[in-house]
Amino acid sequence: MTQTLNTIDKAAMAVSGFLMVLGIAVLGIVEILAGEPYGAAAVEQTNEAGEVVNTIYPAVDPTIRTGLVILGLVILLLWGIYKVTSPIPGEEQARTTEVPSD
Repeated sequence: MTQTLNTIDKAAMAVSGFLMVLGIAVLGIVEILAGEPYGAAAVEQTNEAGEVVNTIYPAVDPTIRTGLVILGLVILLLWGIYKVTSPIPGEEQARTTEVPSD
């Protein structure tokens, strides 16, 4: 049994893959190139008296990165549900058999 990919299959894989690579790899490289902080929270710099003198924020908001990856996974989930519920072409002919008569 061979399955071919139709337009919906190719589009779902391309869009979901693009969103996940963008959210994980591309924006991760942007974070590395931008320098510290690497975490999700802002880093506060204080002086010797304990006063906050500067706050450094991440280059890309972690909510945006997480949202892109989750959106890619949701698209894959919807595509999987579509593939499970859609009939396989030619399956109806494979299940019909002739019953020999006496």
